[in-house]
Amino acid sequence: MTNHPSAGQAAWGSGSSAPPGRTATVEIVVPVHNEERALAGCVDVLRDHLARAFPFAWSITIVDNASTDGTPDIAAGLAARLPGVRLLSLPRKGRGLALRTAWTRSAADVVVYMDVDLSTGLDALLPLVVPLVNGHSDISVGSRLAPGARVVRGPRRELISRCYNALIRLTHGVRFSDAQCGFKAARTDVIRPLLARVEDDAWFFDTELLLLAAYNGLRVHEVPVDWVEDVDSRVHLVRTVLDDLRGLVRVARAKVTGRARVPGLPRRPALRPAHPDAVLAADGALRWHVASFAVVGALSTVAHLGLYAALRLAVPVLPANLIALSIATVLNTEANRRLTFPAPNGRAPRSPLRIHVLAMAAFGLYYALTSGALLTLHAVVPDPPSGLELAVLVGACALGTVGRFLVLRRWMLHPAGK
Repeated sequence: MTNHPSAGQAAWGSGSSAPPGRTATVEIVVPVHNEERALAGCVDVLRDHLARAFPFAWSITIVDNASTDGTPDIAAGLAARLPGVRLLSLPRKGRGLALRTAWTRSAADVVVYMDVDLSTGLDALLPLVVPLVNGHSDISVGSRLAPGARVVRGPRRELISRCYNALIRLTHGVRFSDAQCGFKAARTDVIRPLLARVEDDAWFFDTELLLLAAYNGLRVHEVPVDWVEDVDSRVHLVRTVLDDLRGLVRVARAKVTGRARVPGLPRRPALRPAHPDAVLAADGALRWHVASFAVVGALSTVAHLGLYAALRLAVPVLPANLIALSIATVLNTEANRRLTFPAPNGRAPRSPLRIHVLAMAAFGLYYALTSGALLTLHAVVPDPPSGLELAVLVGACALGTVGRFLVLRRWMLHPAGK
């Protein structure tokens, strides 16, 4: 591994040190592999934009990933003659490896990553960085799928991107819309602990980083971008998608086992209960929880009845009811997890799988409560009137519903891992 200049030297674009009036330092990392045609033009355009429209002290680090063409020589020449540009040479390929190495060694306050093709419009660079500099957010990502984004790309890549990001949101319950846009930034003090847990060194690196950030309660800021597809892209889509699917499974397993919990990350303080706004927020949240839980429950009941009616065409009463009720419970839990009890800001959400397992356990207790109430009634009153039986069942259901509400609210809103 070689550096031009040395890893500890900050070559800021405005001079050897951050100039007066500039409150933060930003290092922009551009990974390259066999990019001899695009590299020089990219650096020229980027430096011109930074000099004209970027208010912070900046440096550009070109990370060469074992290029076999003229890229290393071009990069070395740029680093030698242009202030604020340096070269980091790595012996093997991997976008994730490039970012991990450069970001870990960075002395800047904020680190940025962008693709060498500059597919993303540079007007989004300042909105990407500002929320990190002022402390509002921990990680910023450019999004081609957020409202306001303008994108030019083929239908095949558009479909794959939308399906992949929808799969991420469905399986991991995250809210960011675009995991793999080559335009990201992070506070350096936040990113270092995360990098120690990110395993992928290739294209899944971005997704894994964001999944761990969201799981650990960090604030991810999205910036809608202008993006034009690079027709010379050499990404192997099918192989990349398969690797990403394996990565999603691996991260889910890490959440279940606890390996996804990252110590040493900053925690955002919760609203203090004594604050008037916090009290109002808590009251409003409780009203929302009750109303949303009731609506979800009503819809789940409709789903339960519909499934039961369909299953009764092929299976006996008890199995039909058990299967329909189990499916409705899963749907109910997922809807409540996403809509009724989303994780509060600054707190890491519990694992979706863990929540579903706990919810099924609560369902078992609910089922035992209602069945036990009926069995107890029949033991005390051998032949109870139908009205009494119905009243006992309604009471047991009401008690079980309140208990389930309190249990789910506690599980889903309580800080993960505590």
